[in-house]
Amino acid sequence: MLFQYPVRFASFCGAFTLFAFSALPALAADGLDTGDTAWILTATALVLFMTLPGLALFYAGLVQAKNVVSVLMHHFAIACLMSILWVVAAYSLAFSGDGAWFGNLDKMFMAGVGIDSLSGSIPETLFAAFQMTFAVITPALVIGAYVERMKFSAVLIFSALWLLFVYAPVTHWVWGGGIMAGWGVMDFAGGIVVHATAGTAALVCAVMVGRRRSFPDST
Repeated sequence: MLFQYPVRFASFCGAFTLFAFSALPALAADGLDTGDTAWILTATALVLFMTLPGLALFYAGLVQAKNVVSVLMHHFAIACLMSILWVVAAYSLAFSGDGAWFGNLDKMFMAGVGIDSLSGSIPETLFAAFQMTFAVITPALVIGAYVERMKFSAVLIFSALWLLFVYAPVTHWVWGGGIMAGWGVMDFAGGIVVHATAGTAALVCAVMVGRRRSFPDST
């Protein structure tokens, strides 16, 4: 029962890959680079695997045996919820508009993002999917700061709000043409967008919820 969700998600990714490749001939004349597209498809899968199962299994190995399934479900649920929110509004907040601090809702529900639109030399649908994997793994990184100390419902609510009001704006600042991009900041590996935001959130969460109960003082 537990592992049917990642299987379905993997099936969706496979279907998306086939769809993306089927659209390549129509876009080839518009500046699409097939090499770039193939590499970003590969990178999208790799980043997703960092979360499911990579990060999920890593954090599961740091908790008591009775909480392993709970931690795995946290990651699976966050992957599903963040994917939905990314499509609904977060992608638009991060990558639409020319505001210095925030994007807008012009691309809400992926409006205007179709098989004919490009982002650089790759299909915009693929660019959105690639960025979605970062939107999935970043709140998942924070789980380690409050693991075994926060209710499942609270995890989902916190992660959803954090994605919309922290991750999406910071992404717009750096990768979406916002204020930091205007300063000339270049973040190729996500040091600001992913690691700085997740690390700050994790520190605040750890301070707020305190240490784990029954956690040994030494090993």
